[in-house]
Amino acid sequence: MSANLTPHARSRMQQRGIRAEALEALLDFGRTAHVDRGREIVFLDRAARARLARQSPAAAREAERLRRTYAILGSDGAVITVGHRYRRIPRD
Repeated sequence: MSANLTPHARSRMQQRGIRAEALEALLDFGRTAHVDRGREIVFLDRAARARLARQSPAAAREAERLRRTYAILGSDGAVITVGHRYRRIPRD
């Protein structure tokens, strides 16, 4: 995996059933939003899911599964944690 993962992120991926390929797709196609203290959240909005689906038809099914998945990136670009969203991400 090309993404720099913290040990916390690795354990959360395992606990929450998020595969490495899913995280790669999220990081490659996802939209980012500023959270706080230099951190960013990466998630798939409708446009990002459409880009992923155009890339490959098999990825379209994966995009639907990733719809509520997110990753938090640190200021150095490392993945701090991953999870499944239960609330909307506020728009700036």
